[in-house]
Amino acid sequence: MKWEKTDVDKSETFAALLGWAALDVWGDIPRDIQEALFETALKGREDDRQELARLLHDRHPRTLHPVKPS
Repeated sequence: MKWEKTDVDKSETFAALLGWAALDVWGDIPRDIQEALFETALKGREDDRQELARLLHDRHPRTLHPVKPS
């Protein structure tokens, strides 16, 4: 009998692959898309905000953006 991944397993695998791809190209993504991805990823995870920001800035120093004018 061949073992097959469930749809949930596949979804988790694909989400992880997409996440790694986003990390790899983060510096090339337009700022508005970066912000949308960042905010979506952190929904309900406010405690992780600074750590994720640090990870992204460490991997892609040119993503250090000045504060947006209000």
